[in-house]
Amino acid sequence: MHLRLSAQLARDLADHSNLSYQDYVALVALTDQVDGRLRLFELAQAIGWEKSRLSHHVSRMEERGLVAKEKCGQDRRGAYVVVTEAGREAIRQAAPSHVAAVRRLFLEAIPYDELGRLADIFEAVLRRVADEESKCPEGVVG
Repeated sequence: MHLRLSAQLARDLADHSNLSYQDYVALVALTDQVDGRLRLFELAQAIGWEKSRLSHHVSRMEERGLVAKEKCGQDRRGAYVVVTEAGREAIRQAAPSHVAAVRRLFLEAIPYDELGRLADIFEAVLRRVADEESKCPEGVVG
């Protein structure tokens, strides 16, 4: 279900915007920050990707003007990934149809009185995942 739902959401997003599903996920994480910026490793942790995969994707997003890289003052080797105004505009335009697709494909398929139980199940799974993540060495993602 997860794979098929994600694939359909990605197709829907591509049909209604110039963003890939991966672009959208990264932009959501960045725009959730007050200053619209995260260190690359923080962004990788936030979206559950390996740093090398994300680094390549961020470079492609930067070429399209959705994000920019800025040097980190505290760590000369590190950089911030910063959402640009073009990235903010792209997600502003893509979000309404994406949210509608999530609602149509997922939420409306579940009886209203079952949503609370589903939330309980998701929270249990997320607790289990968090337990497993806590066993990983710090900074290891993916």
